[in-house]
Amino acid sequence: MKSISFALTVPQFQDRSKSVTRRLAWDSLVEACARGAKPILRACEKCQGLKKGEKAVVLGYIRVVSARKEQLSKMLDNPDYGRREVIKEGFPEMAPEEFVDFFVKSHPDKANPTTKKTFVTRIQFEYLSEAEAAALEN
Repeated sequence: MKSISFALTVPQFQDRSKSVTRRLAWDSLVEACARGAKPILRACEKCQGLKKGEKAVVLGYIRVVSARKEQLSKMLDNPDYGRREVIKEGFPEMAPEEFVDFFVKSHPDKANPTTKKTFVTRIQFEYLSEAEAAALEN
């Protein structure tokens, strides 16, 4: 099972105020959803950069409802959409401009710099129930 990190949004994940996340890449998830799949992912606090002996802290499990590519600036070009999206991202106090700036700054890529014009993968998900999650862990 593939893992996905929520290092920047642990509180939002834990209080379940987050139902959408944006990522660089994740093209295979977009393709899977286009085929009608609803992949289950293991949500972790941190998945990469673990020190020797460290284990990932599992926050829970999610089912991907949809995944698509869109330009980050879509949140700015359509203010109503941007406002709805920052709420789904777990940041109801942020303006879309603040969220886009936060995303750009938190996703540096020297080879291919992240900008407002970058295409990202928008992933909408639902949380698995405790029973569904427990079945995966056994």
